[in-house]
Amino acid sequence: MDQYESRSGPQPGQSQSDTLHTAGSSKPRAGEGPRQDRGTPTMISGRFLMGRGREELSEDEKGILEDSIVSVRSLPSRHLLVRAGKRIETSTLLLEGIICRYMDDREGQRQLVAVHVPGDFVDLHGFPMKRLDHDVATIGPVKIASFEHGTLQTITERHPHLTRMLWFSTLLDAAMHREWIFRLGRLAAEGRVAHLFCELNVRLEMVGLASGGRYMLPMTQPDLAETCGITGVHVNRVLRALRERGLLTYKGGEVHILDVQKLADVAEFEPDYLYGTERDRTTGR
Repeated sequence: MDQYESRSGPQPGQSQSDTLHTAGSSKPRAGEGPRQDRGTPTMISGRFLMGRGREELSEDEKGILEDSIVSVRSLPSRHLLVRAGKRIETSTLLLEGIICRYMDDREGQRQLVAVHVPGDFVDLHGFPMKRLDHDVATIGPVKIASFEHGTLQTITERHPHLTRMLWFSTLLDAAMHREWIFRLGRLAAEGRVAHLFCELNVRLEMVGLASGGRYMLPMTQPDLAETCGITGVHVNRVLRALRERGLLTYKGGEVHILDVQKLADVAEFEPDYLYGTERDRTTGR
């Protein structure tokens, strides 16, 4: 649990204040991945539904979404973003980095119930529900855009197609949750870990942050354990086994899937539940 102790605030030497996006950094931070794949979107919200139907949004709708952003902030690693049960008035679009949703049991053991990548609306379902039943925190440093619920209310009243696309994004979350239930309930440890890496590869490739089975991921082995429902020691053994079989390497926050097809076989992974456009479905099948 030590790796989460600082999640309620900034780490030493880091500021919690709002930070506007500064272009021009040539080195991708953990969670960003290679930039040469599709380039950086020109709009702040440019990765929303990328590879999953963004082309169905009109230019006016893209502009409405962009103009609805009330703030853009940079947050440090292990920062608590939303506390379960607390009333919320904004929803968050992840721009850079990785965010997780998680729940703790009475003994403090943690289960990650979702991992979000750039382009995801992390807590859009909090708009009608007004609170969450789980905590939300950053895994590495992130950049987020915030949308006030009053503005989202106006969108739902005036822009029915954009509303349906926002609704669609929450349905994507639900589809992934069902797949995660399958993964945790039916796959052995090796399959669980392989499935997670396969899923993140497809999702990050959809938004231009993975290429050739390579992407950056700031998750530690304890993070992977809490995502896959196994111990950290077991994660270490699984990663070693996958490496020795020539399927995957994970070092220094960089994932390299060496054989996409075989890793997908181990994971029983099919990307249909991600509802990507056909050109973005890259299992190697």
